[in-house]
Amino acid sequence: MALYINQTGKLKEVKEKPFKLEKDIQKVFEANLPAIMGLELVKSEFAIKNKRIDTLAYDPQTCAFIIIEYKRDKNISVVDQGFTYLSLMLENKADFIVEYNESLKRNLKREEVDWSQTRVAFVSPSFTENQIQATNFKDIVIELWEVKQYENDTLAISPIKKSTAAESIKPITQQTQTLKNVTAEIKVYTEQDHIDKASDLTAELYEKFKSAILNLADDIEVKPQKFYIAFKKGKNVTDIAILKKSLKLFINTKAGQLDDSKKLAQDVSNIGHWGNGDYQIQVEDDKNLEYIMSLIKQAIQ
Repeated sequence: MALYINQTGKLKEVKEKPFKLEKDIQKVFEANLPAIMGLELVKSEFAIKNKRIDTLAYDPQTCAFIIIEYKRDKNISVVDQGFTYLSLMLENKADFIVEYNESLKRNLKREEVDWSQTRVAFVSPSFTENQIQATNFKDIVIELWEVKQYENDTLAISPIKKSTAAESIKPITQQTQTLKNVTAEIKVYTEQDHIDKASDLTAELYEKFKSAILNLADDIEVKPQKFYIAFKKGKNVTDIAILKKSLKLFINTKAGQLDDSKKLAQDVSNIGHWGNGDYQIQVEDDKNLEYIMSLIKQAIQ
């Protein structure tokens, strides 16, 4: 994709400025992990069992550890390396918790970590078609992120999305014990996992709200999590928990910052809740659909 600067109506192309070292990419990501991926930096160059992880991060939304590797060399198998690191983590859980507590001066307990949400992210200026196809499974816990640097100090960062027709990786992972062990413990959740819990009426209600949310802005992503389905535009905008006979919507704004004249949203900032943000709305029908969309739109930046 070509990038241009509009100088009084005349376009001037901004040329790509390749990263000299993998370390340069790593520095950018580690300094901006909350903004780029919504993660906390735990440790740079984390060494364990004769292996070195480029970046160890933690996802406060899913309560899970994330391993990030940076690549300029295209000739690698991201699947093999990814599953090696996942297996390493699952076999040495205590070491990761100790590193988290020592690095961040906290007291994270083993049972507070959701190991089923562990994943690996590879970051590179580009990936080969083989690498993209090798990770194009709906339930693989390996992500690919492309990052490009340009001459005017602009960076373009984007995750590579899986195709809507992506199949399951489980038939392949049953062939070796290591892969089988990893996929037995780590779970990638889908929309269907959540919809299966609902009645037909609630499933239909979810589709109406989903469609309305996606129409609020371009490039809103649907990201199923363990307890809810997240709708993200950079950050989480709203989350929907599908119950048997209703939906719970969480709006990602801070307490006191939501303009809600009808007082439909409940302030849950001081009580436990699944989604992000301080406001929750429980719905059993779509009679306030348009008004609720006006509330959710306030969370879009």
